[in-house]
Amino acid sequence: MKKLLSAVLVTAMMLSLVACGKTEAEAPADGERTSFTVGFDAEFPPYGSLDEATGEYVGFDLDLAEEVCKRRGWELIKQPIDWDAKDMELSSGAIDCIWNGFTLNGREDQYTWTIPYVDNSQVFVVAADSGISSKADLAGKVVGVQKDSSALAALTDEENQDNLDLAASFADLIQYADYNTGFMDLEAGAIDAIAIDIGVANYQIKEREEGKYVMLDDELSTEQYAVGFLKGNDELRDQVQATLLEMVEDGTFTEIAEKYSDDGIPEQVCLGK
Repeated sequence: MKKLLSAVLVTAMMLSLVACGKTEAEAPADGERTSFTVGFDAEFPPYGSLDEATGEYVGFDLDLAEEVCKRRGWELIKQPIDWDAKDMELSSGAIDCIWNGFTLNGREDQYTWTIPYVDNSQVFVVAADSGISSKADLAGKVVGVQKDSSALAALTDEENQDNLDLAASFADLIQYADYNTGFMDLEAGAIDAIAIDIGVANYQIKEREEGKYVMLDDELSTEQYAVGFLKGNDELRDQVQATLLEMVEDGTFTEIAEKYSDDGIPEQVCLGK
């Protein structure tokens, strides 16, 4: 009886060791994957945000990801992330990609990218009655921007002296975790302007009292959005990119973009043009 019990215990220990010793290299290959986890900022409409009425995460980028997964037979896992922690989430394997109005420019060598799908601009939003009509009028004003955003990068770009001079003219540059908080401060008069992506600016202006906010005609910078993968993950990038191009070819990409016409997305799309 003792010998039998010992044999059972040894077998159990061996099975436990085998299970614990399983490595990522033994995981299913990309061709056999069943799910696809997209990391995104849940407060970055119209690309990705929480619909409070339904409790679902929605947005242009998430719609694109949903269609890609549908065609490849993957389950889409929408994973909201802290934007400051996006690199850690990607390198740890918690997410498969960053897909959320993610700027390619200036990050070309940090990730493996799809080809760009949106041409985007950075703009300033001010209250319509602020008396601010150009970038020059922002001198001595308090300006808000999202942390680790393209707008912040543009304002601190050491290769763009004009933008550095512009930022130096501000009374203060306040960084926010998300743009919703920034707009609350703009509405309260705590800041005078927000530097922001044009697509997000269109959405935020549309969602608020008509005529209360305007975009300055002077753009801060221009950029392109693409889907970012862990450096070297060419295989998964190629699968997603091929499916996006297929969607462009059959018109589905345009159909999805048209759902966001009020946010100016169709005019910003560059994939297939």
